[in-house]
Amino acid sequence: MQEYILETPSEIDMKLAKRLKNIRRRRKITQKQLAMRSNVSYASLKKFEQTGEISLISLTKIVMELGLTDELNSLFTEPVYLSIDEVIRDGR
Repeated sequence: MQEYILETPSEIDMKLAKRLKNIRRRRKITQKQLAMRSNVSYASLKKFEQTGEISLISLTKIVMELGLTDELNSLFTEPVYLSIDEVIRDGR
């Protein structure tokens, strides 16, 4: 089965960064405040919002500080099957 990639990893990262930036702004939290409260460097947070690049641990800290832990914890919890063979191998 051929899978067609419609977005690049960088595009997906930027969408995520934009969503979190919008949440931060909606809650009237500055970059410096969020950096301090999440224990992520201001430079890392600023770079993330501009480029989408960040370490997983820093992303997790930001998500936790914004109160979005449940959303992060729910990632990849529901199986997505690409073939019937995968379903059979999973045994669900």
